[in-house]
Amino acid sequence: MNALAALRSAWRALTTNLLRSILTMLGIIIGVGAVITMIAVGGGAQKRVEEQIKGLGSNIMLVLPGAVSQGGVRLGAQTGQTLTEEDAKAIALEVPEVQAAAPSLRTGAQVVAGNANWNTQVFGTWSDYFEVRDWPLAEGRVFESGEIAGSGKVAIVGQTVAEQLFGGADPIDQTIRVKKVPLTIVGVLARKGQNSVGQDQDDVVIVPLATFRNRIQGMSGGRLKRIGSVTVKVREGLSMKSAEDGIRELLRQRHRLQAGQDDDFSIRNLTEMLAAQEESSRVMTLLLAAVAGVSLVVGGIGIMNIMLVSVTERTREIGLRMAVGARSRDILGQFLIEAVTLSLIGGAIGVVLGAIATWVVGTFAGWQVALSPAAIVLAVGFSAAVGVFFGYYPARRAAALLPIQALRYE
Repeated sequence: MNALAALRSAWRALTTNLLRSILTMLGIIIGVGAVITMIAVGGGAQKRVEEQIKGLGSNIMLVLPGAVSQGGVRLGAQTGQTLTEEDAKAIALEVPEVQAAAPSLRTGAQVVAGNANWNTQVFGTWSDYFEVRDWPLAEGRVFESGEIAGSGKVAIVGQTVAEQLFGGADPIDQTIRVKKVPLTIVGVLARKGQNSVGQDQDDVVIVPLATFRNRIQGMSGGRLKRIGSVTVKVREGLSMKSAEDGIRELLRQRHRLQAGQDDDFSIRNLTEMLAAQEESSRVMTLLLAAVAGVSLVVGGIGIMNIMLVSVTERTREIGLRMAVGARSRDILGQFLIEAVTLSLIGGAIGVVLGAIATWVVGTFAGWQVALSPAAIVLAVGFSAAVGVFFGYYPARRAAALLPIQALRYE
């Protein structure tokens, strides 16, 4: 029997009991659809984390002021201004693993440009901040050394601020007012998008640190020049852990902390936090796909059960085929083709349902999804393998029947 004849015979056998065939395929349909949907949801979660890492910048650490004690009571983190500009300079110069470090202060403020105004975040920092954050300019320039040292009235704005204040007009060389301080826009940042907590990173105005301290906040600064945080970029390929240990040791020395005394600062490895989140998403995706894969196994068991029933029902047919010259391998091939056909048709329907479910989840639930061709190939391939695995035993049993015994079967 050639392959085409075997396919026609298998198709007739399956369509003869159409309802039974559909019910048999149900487990495969649900399994394939569930696997595709779960992988798409998990892939979307991983893609979002990757975008967050890209938006944050690579190998980033954040050094924050630590908790302080007051009247014997330990206050919360960042309650004391324990970091200074000199600390940031020392981190950049004395820790070998550090590529750049940028101190910063921040506040919320109403920004006015002509008749437009917008409430946003205002950052005071150095030009190194753009290198640390891997944040290029879409147009314009960064701060000049004289502007940084002399509290220059200049600003660099994010895309959201530029759109809200100027619409489609070019913001370069335009004047904005922050707390009644006029600032000239010298640059516009490239778009970053949302961070890991959903905050719009492009909704920001960045000014020189001295400008922020002396003009916007009106801080005295003093000799120590306190800051709110230090953003640190570690050199590519070097150990984040070594950099963190080096920063901790340096700051403890600079702050004259004794052995056993708690740090008056904290270090957050932002890249590792997001990488851990990505790994969690990957593990959850595999877990969900494995649970969905159970449906495929259940569907395979259903195929085996129905194929065994089919062998019993068609015993006399098998005997007749053998009597007129059909070989055992022909009988084996016919029943294997029937099992694989059930699996593949169920897999195809499952792919369609999985794609629809993925679209529904992405559209109505608002989740980011990523439907990959590899997931479709994997699900369909696995469904075919299920057909072969669970269909082999019934097919082998049919092929092992003796013609005389099969013809006598009632």
